[in-house]
Amino acid sequence: MTTTERHRLTQYAHGGGCACKIPPGELEEVVAGLVGTTAPAGPGELLVGLDDGDDAAVVRLDSGTAVVATADFFTPVVDDPYDWGRIAAANALSDVYAMGGTPVVAVNLLAWPREVLPLALAAEVLRGGLDVAREAGCHVAGGHSVDDPEPKYGMAVTGIADPQRLIRNDAGRAGLPLTLTKPLGVGVLNSRHKQTGEVFPQAVTAMTELNRAASAAAVAAGVRCGTDVTGFGLLGHLHKLARASGLTARVEASAVPYLDGARAALADGFVSGGTRRNLAWVRPHLEAAGVDEDELLLLADAQTSGGLLVAGELPGHPVVGELLPARDDGRTLVVTG
Repeated sequence: MTTTERHRLTQYAHGGGCACKIPPGELEEVVAGLVGTTAPAGPGELLVGLDDGDDAAVVRLDSGTAVVATADFFTPVVDDPYDWGRIAAANALSDVYAMGGTPVVAVNLLAWPREVLPLALAAEVLRGGLDVAREAGCHVAGGHSVDDPEPKYGMAVTGIADPQRLIRNDAGRAGLPLTLTKPLGVGVLNSRHKQTGEVFPQAVTAMTELNRAASAAAVAAGVRCGTDVTGFGLLGHLHKLARASGLTARVEASAVPYLDGARAALADGFVSGGTRRNLAWVRPHLEAAGVDEDELLLLADAQTSGGLLVAGELPGHPVVGELLPARDDGRTLVVTG
């Protein structure tokens, strides 16, 4: 038995992947005092900051160059350390792609219970992250590590973008279709994996797939509004997009694709607390007459390294809804069957 086989990494953390995020409603309360404050003087112009909870910060340096900065890390979402490293890196890089940017350099963020788990496992995590960054053409240059009761890994990533072709969550227009570039369902599959040890290669494949091609296609198609779908689920991230854009978003539930096994995992009760909190957060802003609770839970499923959700059509990816004018009742989400 190898060192990897002796340790199920998901058992060393209270949550897993992006499902371990601070709930969106609580997070907004925490940062409320930081939004809308006067930015200190500094080089460049801050184009995207905290105000709308976008995927990354963006500073314009000159007319043709903007710097995109983000950080993302989380507890183990799978037991295999190499796969966890790959997933965490793909997830961190995704925030740059979600803004229409190109990752340039990343630094590792590693927390490790050094007296509990062998450092050989940490080396495998870092190797996975490095391999995905290499696939993305992104440098990895060191990082930071701490001794921590729970293992955590991710990256701080810096990229570049054309400030005239950014993809933002506040740039939606009524009438635009909504396209999703990866199927949902990794949340319920990861919950099943954590509780049973069953392995789901289809979920690992989805989570390690870079959003690079989808981002490039969106920029080329003139898309200016979008986000990626991670810990707050499709409904949570779409609520933020619709709210920032002053619109309502309609989702056609039957058009949303899911990974094989996702519905079975839901039926067997493998729903994370993060997913339930996501649905509770958006429910006051949601109209979903005739749509059952299970369907809504899947739409709120906490994703890790999910796909892009963009306002526009991308060849080869399904249209799952559309942006509509703002409603008089202030609701930002409508789900139809």
